[in-house]
Amino acid sequence: MKQADFVSLVMPFKDKVFRLAKRLLVSREEAEDATQEILLKLWKNKEKIEDYKNVEAFSMTMTKNFCLDRLKSKQAQNLKIVHSNYTDNNASLQKQVEAKDSLNWVSRIMEDLPEQQKIIVQLRDIEQYDFAEIAKMLDMNETAVRVNLSRARKTIREKLTNTHRHGIK
Repeated sequence: MKQADFVSLVMPFKDKVFRLAKRLLVSREEAEDATQEILLKLWKNKEKIEDYKNVEAFSMTMTKNFCLDRLKSKQAQNLKIVHSNYTDNNASLQKQVEAKDSLNWVSRIMEDLPEQQKIIVQLRDIEQYDFAEIAKMLDMNETAVRVNLSRARKTIREKLTNTHRHGIK
């Protein structure tokens, strides 16, 4: 496999790898490092890459495993989830403040979710993967993915509702 072939194969999902890494790791820098490591591993095994049915799913699985290994290592002690790609230019200042506050609360709530539920929410709701792809990436059956996603969404919804009803946690 030549460099041009590799680049054309990897470029379409490179940003998805980065977003998953960013969801699981501390910062933009950590996510960039993780993305670079995944791409380097793919490049080193470029001769075997054609054996995989779905290179994107394989790379997402590699990313998940790499990030979880980083989280378990001693290098990563102060980790948090951050997701703030929501902007609405037409919203009033009050709406913008409320939306940002809600996103911050969702991020805080997601920090308390089990790792598997965090990953499933990221893959389904942010990356828009279907249940079959997520099940394959996480080595689970589709029903288990749906159940975990439902539980995660329910937890987020309940805690966010309680926060909005009762003020501070």
